[in-house]
Amino acid sequence: MDIRTTLRAASLSLALVSTVTVANEALVFQTDFGLKDGAVSVMKGISFKVNPSQPIYDLTHEIPPYNIWEASYRLYQTLPYWPKGTVFVSVVDPGVGTDRRSVVLKTQSGHYIVSPDNGTLTLVAEHFGIESVRQIDEKFNRVPGSEKSYTFHGRDVYAYTGARLASGIISYEQVGPLLPNKVVKIPYQTGVAERDGTLKGTIPVLDVRFGNVWSNINDSQVSKVGIHKGDKVCIKISEGDKIRYEGKAPYVSSFGEVPEGQPLVYLNSLLQVSVALNMDNFAARYQVQSGDNWRISLKKCSD
Repeated sequence: MDIRTTLRAASLSLALVSTVTVANEALVFQTDFGLKDGAVSVMKGISFKVNPSQPIYDLTHEIPPYNIWEASYRLYQTLPYWPKGTVFVSVVDPGVGTDRRSVVLKTQSGHYIVSPDNGTLTLVAEHFGIESVRQIDEKFNRVPGSEKSYTFHGRDVYAYTGARLASGIISYEQVGPLLPNKVVKIPYQTGVAERDGTLKGTIPVLDVRFGNVWSNINDSQVSKVGIHKGDKVCIKISEGDKIRYEGKAPYVSSFGEVPEGQPLVYLNSLLQVSVALNMDNFAARYQVQSGDNWRISLKKCSD
């Protein structure tokens, strides 16, 4: 073999390696399955069989059972920190086996979410935009031989389709037919700054490990109503029409600025207003939970 033939062979080999590398986008799983049984492992096994070199990661498998709202929020929280082309598979699917649609949403940021269209896509669609939505064609994008199974679409449809898409075995166009650019949305109270200086919003999730209460009120809205670091803030938390907590706390940059066990208002890692106790669990102490029916309001205290 002469030097030119060798160089051509080496060039072709590098091109093939490059093609495979580009095709292997990250595959990220989210479920409400937990890790006490084999469900998550089964989904990963399906993905591994599709492509043994597929990089697979976990977002979380600790979404509270059937909590579509929290699934929506965790996608919103996580997606912007993953590169364009990442494929998320989110399976929180209380309607499995019914006529809810199975889709892949492509965001305007270039990410893909494989999920039931049941509200899970609410916040991703709102914050990152919908480039397009395709319905999964289960005649082609379903584990062969699983047609009689109606209760584990996470394995049979979503993991399988996600792995095929992430590894480049199918293109996005081969997922299935194009749908209108809209998804099922969960109604909720958006963060607002009112003229009287009151901030109102939803408690979308808790910082579950530490019990901090996160809101969807952002830093620009805090500035808009004239709340500054060091100000005392009056807080009200409600579940529907029932007030669950009323109190006051300073608006600070970090937990250590207040004594241990004392409340504080701060901006979380998403620059959204949050309430906590330093070295203690606010949610547990005051029995605060999260969801679209949990509301929070804040205002600069007059005293």
